Amino acid sequence: MKKIKILFQGDSITDAGRDRSDYHDLGLGYALYAAEMLKEAYPDVEFEFIDLGLSGNRTGQLFDRITPDCIEIKPDIVSILIGINDIWHRYEYEFVPTRDEQISLNYRCILDVVKESTNAKILMLQPFTEGNDQAFMRPDVDRVIPIVDSLAEKYADAYIKLDEIIHADENYGTEHYFTRDGVHPNENGAEFIAKLYVEAVKPLIAEILSNK
Repeated sequence: MKKIKILFQGDSITDAGRDRSDYHDLGLGYALYAAEMLKEAYPDVEFEFIDLGLSGNRTGQLFDRITPDCIEIKPDIVSILIGINDIWHRYEYEFVPTRDEQISLNYRCILDVVKESTNAKILMLQPFTEGNDQAFMRPDVDRVIPIVDSLAEKYADAYIKLDEIIHADENYGTEHYFTRDGVHPNENGAEFIAKLYVEAVKPLIAEILSNK
């Protein structure tokens, strides 16, 4: 049986309440739904799913832990959803704020390390917000998304334009349809992201399987 190791990386959206003592625990978010969908779609593949999303993480913190939490794991595929806390923490917490230029540098350094130190396929997901809860930071999100888009064009083997897709969905505008608070997915949102994830990752899996 062919084996594929998939690593989910990011912040609380990826963490989703996982048991941090067991990195195979996928919490209750999109990673859990995506893993179940992939196991059903590929019954002849032995997947190892690892979730190392950490609630509260910004791009700088992900960069700080990228060696033990990605490079040493040697995944076949790593997905990254990061950046919303770099924006949110400008307003909600007394942390040193991350400027847009620093977000770009941090994220690019993460991707450089992954590219240079692993053979992993990279799947990136656009940061997003929903509805009125986080409207105060929407101008910042609108500036950061093009930064992530540009990095994805250069580095990603697959890219999910999550914010764009959510805003275009027929259910957008129904308050809290996708999230509990404008950022953290509810059950609908987690399943929605997972379906997009599976469709985006399938070509990567096909390429990996053809080379094994």
